[in-house]
Amino acid sequence: MQSLIRLSLRCLPLLAVALLAGCSIAKPRTDDPHEQFNRKVYAFNDSVDKAVIRPVAVGYRKVTNPPVRRAVSDFFTNIRMPITVANDLLQARPMQAARSTGRFLVNLTLGIGGFFDPASQLGLPLEDNDFGITLARWGVPEGDFLMLPLIGPTTVRDVWRLPVDSYFFDPLSYYSRNHSFKAGQYYLPSVLYLVTLRARAIDAESFLQSAYDPYAFLRDAYRQQRIYQIYDGNPPTDVIEQMQGLKDKNFDPEELLDEQHKWEKSQSEQPQPTKN
Repeated sequence: MQSLIRLSLRCLPLLAVALLAGCSIAKPRTDDPHEQFNRKVYAFNDSVDKAVIRPVAVGYRKVTNPPVRRAVSDFFTNIRMPITVANDLLQARPMQAARSTGRFLVNLTLGIGGFFDPASQLGLPLEDNDFGITLARWGVPEGDFLMLPLIGPTTVRDVWRLPVDSYFFDPLSYYSRNHSFKAGQYYLPSVLYLVTLRARAIDAESFLQSAYDPYAFLRDAYRQQRIYQIYDGNPPTDVIEQMQGLKDKNFDPEELLDEQHKWEKSQSEQPQPTKN
């Protein structure tokens, strides 16, 4: 069960990843050989989220205020910073590793255990790194897109960040493995982390709900987000053009927009469900 919870945390941006997608209209990807399986898993994850995870996240938002949620979020962001530092070193990026280490120590001390974020005010930016990005920067190809149960979107390359980062670099995982707890208490930090992430994603749900094909939107947004992470937010022009389908003579953005508008019109004519 511990490994299941730890892996389920990796669905962090199932909805929030939509915010990081490229702004330009991009055609749906066609290189998805496991699409039939992936769509079934997506439907399963969506059902679990609606039945269990989202209600808990909604309840968490109701019993907490924004400052409390921000403090909890800052704590988990900071305590997982060693994952970024380790992967910076694996990528032979000592300057980035030094900055992230400095940020981690400042927030751990001046930020009272990481519940506050004075490092940002001191000009130490938040950087995010993982073993999937490490593999990409060392030339490992992306591989097929995968939608995994309780984990969410990933690729054959990115899936390796789950065991590597969790086992070797995640302080929460290390602490849980080396301490004895009763009644499953060592699950609590991981569960709270998952709830915190899901609560943050509630504000971004409309992006996914307004998509013509939510599965395709999530798949493509995830891949676009990873490209921007791999290239530090500045992917080469040819990579952007390929990602947006500009090199495909059969790609018509007007047709894609027209399909999206037709779908939005059909949705607006249907009764809207009550939101929590």
